[in-house]
Amino acid sequence: MKVCSYKGFALVVMLRDEHCPPHVHVDAGTWSARFIFSFWHNGVELWDVLPHSCRPPLAVLEGLRQALKQPAHLRRTRSIWWVKLQTTCLCNQLWDWQAKEVVVKGFASATYRIASAHYEVKDNKTLMAQIDAPEEVEIAL
Repeated sequence: MKVCSYKGFALVVMLRDEHCPPHVHVDAGTWSARFIFSFWHNGVELWDVLPHSCRPPLAVLEGLRQALKQPAHLRRTRSIWWVKLQTTCLCNQLWDWQAKEVVVKGFASATYRIASAHYEVKDNKTLMAQIDAPEEVEIAL
């Protein structure tokens, strides 16, 4: 499903056989790219470009990233992903309550495993419950 476009390139959430992490696709014919987005922060990153030999100029990739990062586009992207795929891809990851972020490595005294997470489309926020944590985390995006 198309999210937005940039200079004639469509940024699309695929709805069939999709997988984590949350991402969008750009298919330019001679190359394709994927950009990762999140349900706990508003950053967007380039994930990959294939084939590497046909990689477009960095300005094009950065323009695509910035287009997706616009609040309205990111909100639409999250909405499409959540409604169709029903996952935030956060379950079983670690949440650091002090740093207020998902952590890849290490445990701290305020680190809990995410038991469940869902996205509230209307309010543009993510709600997460952690195993043995004192309360649920609400993230306004």
